[in-house]
Amino acid sequence: MKVLILGGVAAGTKAAAKIKRQDQSADVTILVKDRDISYAGCGLPYYVGGLIETRDELIVNTPQKYTALTGAKVLTGREAVGLNAAAKTVTAKNLTSGETETYEYDSLIIATGASSVIPPIEGAAQQGVFKLRTPDDAIALRGYLEQNAAKNAVVIGGGFIGLEAAENLLTQGLNVTVLDVAGQIMPGVLDEEMAGFARKKLQAAGIRVMTGTAAQAILGDGRVTAVKTEAGTLPADVVVVSAGIRPNTAFLEGSGLEMVKGTIPVDGQLRTNLPDVYAAGDCALVTNRLTGAAQWSPMGSSANMEGRTLAMALTGENKRYPGVLGTGVVKLPGLNCGRTGLTEAAARQAGYDVVTALMVSDDKAHYYPDSAWFATKLIADKATHKLLGIQVLGPGAVDKMVDIAVTGISMGAALEDFDNLDLAYAPPFSTAIHPFVQAVYLLENKLEGKIASITPAEYQAGAAKGYRVVDAAPAPAVHGATFVQLETLNGPVEGLDKDDKLLIVCSKGKRAYFMQNRLRSYGYTNTLVLEGATFFNDVRVESVGAKVSPAEVTRVKALGFLWDKRTPDKFNGRVITRNGKLTAAEQMAVAQAAEKFGSGEVTMTSRLTLEIQGVPFSNIEPLREYLLNAGLEMGGTGSKVRPVVSCKGTTCQYGLIDTFDLSQEIHERFYKGYHEVKLPHKFKIAVGGCPNNCVKPDLNDLGVIGQRIPQIQLDKCRGCKVCQIEETCPIHVAKMENGKIHIDPEACNHCGRCVGKCPFKAVEDHIDGYRIYIGGRWGKKVAQGRYLDKVFTDRQEVLDVIEKAILLFREQGITAERFADTVARIGFEEVQRQLLDSGLLARKQENLAAQKHMKGGATC
Repeated sequence: MKVLILGGVAAGTKAAAKIKRQDQSADVTILVKDRDISYAGCGLPYYVGGLIETRDELIVNTPQKYTALTGAKVLTGREAVGLNAAAKTVTAKNLTSGETETYEYDSLIIATGASSVIPPIEGAAQQGVFKLRTPDDAIALRGYLEQNAAKNAVVIGGGFIGLEAAENLLTQGLNVTVLDVAGQIMPGVLDEEMAGFARKKLQAAGIRVMTGTAAQAILGDGRVTAVKTEAGTLPADVVVVSAGIRPNTAFLEGSGLEMVKGTIPVDGQLRTNLPDVYAAGDCALVTNRLTGAAQWSPMGSSANMEGRTLAMALTGENKRYPGVLGTGVVKLPGLNCGRTGLTEAAARQAGYDVVTALMVSDDKAHYYPDSAWFATKLIADKATHKLLGIQVLGPGAVDKMVDIAVTGISMGAALEDFDNLDLAYAPPFSTAIHPFVQAVYLLENKLEGKIASITPAEYQAGAAKGYRVVDAAPAPAVHGATFVQLETLNGPVEGLDKDDKLLIVCSKGKRAYFMQNRLRSYGYTNTLVLEGATFFNDVRVESVGAKVSPAEVTRVKALGFLWDKRTPDKFNGRVITRNGKLTAAEQMAVAQAAEKFGSGEVTMTSRLTLEIQGVPFSNIEPLREYLLNAGLEMGGTGSKVRPVVSCKGTTCQYGLIDTFDLSQEIHERFYKGYHEVKLPHKFKIAVGGCPNNCVKPDLNDLGVIGQRIPQIQLDKCRGCKVCQIEETCPIHVAKMENGKIHIDPEACNHCGRCVGKCPFKAVEDHIDGYRIYIGGRWGKKVAQGRYLDKVFTDRQEVLDVIEKAILLFREQGITAERFADTVARIGFEEVQRQLLDSGLLARKQENLAAQKHMKGGATC
């Protein structure tokens, strides 16, 4: 039997290896276009992020190694260009010699895979624009990042690969924005409310997500500098395009092979419409295992199984490929996402009478040190109780939840079949009743009427309008809701009529269910439990004028909202503005947000942060969501590193350093990077472009000031009666002494204005650098910072000193004292010694992991 296989990677190599194991006499030849026959395509983003260090780790097999292992012949550099099914031949171009070659076959397997689609965006051919499909793509991208010191990345496409790329670019220290023209991330993979929750987690991790936004053009002059979108222009040093893939089947046009949008329909034995021609992998159109409908599912896992099944069928075994469920799992920063089966939308479209349930549960014993949570959505058929799909989000092992569902769906299981599954339990691994089974119980209770609930999707659609919100948390947690203490509920509740429409909420859902059960027994007939509770949903109560609890005031202050004490329920929300530097589109978004969610007024703080005034408590979450979609963050309060402030830098006539660039790097590394690190008090950083100190760096906890140190060449000094250097010096420390110019190095403030002023070039050279002040403060107690003795000439060293100052404050500061107090208590000389030493960085992880139990001292 002569088997010709077009394409390697997953399906092709798996089929070839299995054919040779089944029948050693088979003559198997693989033609591949590239030099690599088999590589870890799913590992490419992690090579970009540095988790996979070398190219060799991505290569599963070389042609030589593969041939030695399997006996199949491999010919690289051959691109298939035509198929003659009647003659049973394939023509291919030898990419080395340029000649056309003809190959005969008894059986042909088309496993040519798919390639990334680059949308027709103006400027997409520039340097710095990448796709991520092959090892060479990943190598080129990582190399470009390293060689060009890229800071800003835009990822076009919010699917699995795009989001994995975004996570790994974030890991490399870039400021990352994800664009998707769809109204959500992972369209078709997750239902809208699950995608919305995942998006919030991504944004909290530092990835800017803009949905419903198309990339209009990639800007630059041969090298990318920005991406123009409908929502404004985004700075970009690198662009990753992950906007979909297209099957590599164009060469088959006119061959008689049936194709659907470039994919090749196959039956259960991977046969096409042409005799002895088969297809597998990313170019094949298989079926959905649940519905039987055609489904394209280009995944490495299914490609391998298709290749193996096809090989067994070709060698005489009665094997059939049952189709796909669309199973997938993706690692995101601080969040994993898994799914299989039908989404709710797809199940309804397929004609099922759909019922869903969403449950937030512990992922393992709650007392175990690294316990976290799962947010699990189950989709089932109301009539048969058959499980149709699952979507799971959480920091931990979401794959085990998905794998249970895959097994059940594949075996046609109904919900009741999961009730008493003897699944593995020990505190480090699971809960006593498995989280999957807990979610099944919720859905069964819902079907049996034991719980009346509303899903997050229904809540977002307004299905709870007219319901009175009852707060079932241990302590009041929902502003404006009616709080009822579950533990003391032993009869009708004063103020609640038994016919009232009540929406019961708690933190995760369990207490709300308990309360509904108890209220029912007391005659309350119209209650709903909110699935996912406040953990998953933004619960808002229309309660104008209701006083906000102190706990809620504290909570939203951490989000950047400061209570207007003249009102019971209004707040001023701080918008992080990158030193007051906003795009026109961002400024419009702020203005529109102020009109829509606040009083219509916008003020500017002394630290160049915008505040939207008069935001009712119930509008806080909608405002944050609105601005996040415009790429803007809110925050900048609490006992943490605060947003950086800077002067105009080199756009000012006296500016010596690019303050916007430096302060942006400080912002990303310390405001964002240390956002979850609690300090004894707030820590303010200012960057000044010159010793004029316009933004008062010396009155901040830490200040950086640009320096230009003049270098005098006395042999060129002519001892002029009117010295231009002396005349230029704004602080009069440059003086003629004994017929030569002298600048007192202790008195000079290094403004650099004297440089280049001598007509004889006595002060022509200079050294650019930075001076660092520590321990300044403005407010109730004013303290002037003192600068470190060293003038720094290396920017990285400046960043390291800033980090060491923050670490020192966390390690040695006392709750509620400012950094100035810490410096005064320890002593400037000792603090300076530590900031110039490496010890603080050496014990960084130990410091950050320490349970300091700080209360913090910042009140605004």
